[in-house]
Amino acid sequence: MTEISSYTQKILSGEHKTIARAISIIENEAGGYEELLKSLPLNNTPVIGITGPPGAGKSTITDSLIGQLIDHGKKIAVLCIDPSSPFSRGALLGDRVRMNKWYNNQNVFIRSFASRGSLGGLHAKIIEITELIKAAPFDFIIIETVGVGQNEVEIAGLADVTVVVFVPEAGDEIQTMKAGLMEVADIFVVNKCDRPEADKFIMNLQHMLMPANRNNNEVPVLKTIAIQGKGIEELAEAIKMHLTLSNNRKNSLLAERAYQLIIHQKMKHINRQELKEKVEQALQQDGFNLYKFIEAYY
Repeated sequence: MTEISSYTQKILSGEHKTIARAISIIENEAGGYEELLKSLPLNNTPVIGITGPPGAGKSTITDSLIGQLIDHGKKIAVLCIDPSSPFSRGALLGDRVRMNKWYNNQNVFIRSFASRGSLGGLHAKIIEITELIKAAPFDFIIIETVGVGQNEVEIAGLADVTVVVFVPEAGDEIQTMKAGLMEVADIFVVNKCDRPEADKFIMNLQHMLMPANRNNNEVPVLKTIAIQGKGIEELAEAIKMHLTLSNNRKNSLLAERAYQLIIHQKMKHINRQELKEKVEQALQQDGFNLYKFIEAYY
């Protein structure tokens, strides 16, 4: 208990090394990780989700957004979800490669995670890790998802504001994303707007959003050339504006996180191999019924 108390105090003070160790403890479900989570105070640090299809420039936008917020005296934590190596299951991309200029900045904490096969573009322990980061003295938390396409909607249940990034070449791809990414966006960003057809793409995107905009607050569509830093200031202002107007969303997000954590806890005792063996045993008997089997299993 004394060790957990020591960890908690160092996290609250913003000590990067302790935060990094605590994240590893949570990731690996090491002894005492649940007690550590229970010791953390509730904090409503805003979470910014950056999502979108692969190649849209999410990392470059994240990098530029960090710079914009740092220039305004803010402290930032960045959680980057990367594709997993099929061999080591570790992250294929690293924060030092993509955001190396912030690595030694005391106002920026960056951590990369492997998705490890997660279909939602996140990480299995992202809720717990985010709550840990919220306890530290950061002004904003940025979560950049792996970039898996229309499945990448889990971020909407975690972020206070979700930024969906496209490029002008997306074209017909938007149609296939309509039921996923298109519905979770609080802000749309069309990056690499120095490319041909950018204005036409933006016009088509705005046209698609018209029915939703008539019923709700208008979803902004912003133009950026992130590699040149163009449009990032406008993006930062749009994020701040959305956060100001969406305070009533925090309770819903908290309930969603509680729901996901309860599901995880309820499923911890389920072993797939053991379940397969029990199904095989049950199938040897006459009159197998899947729903009766599930009821008996629980």
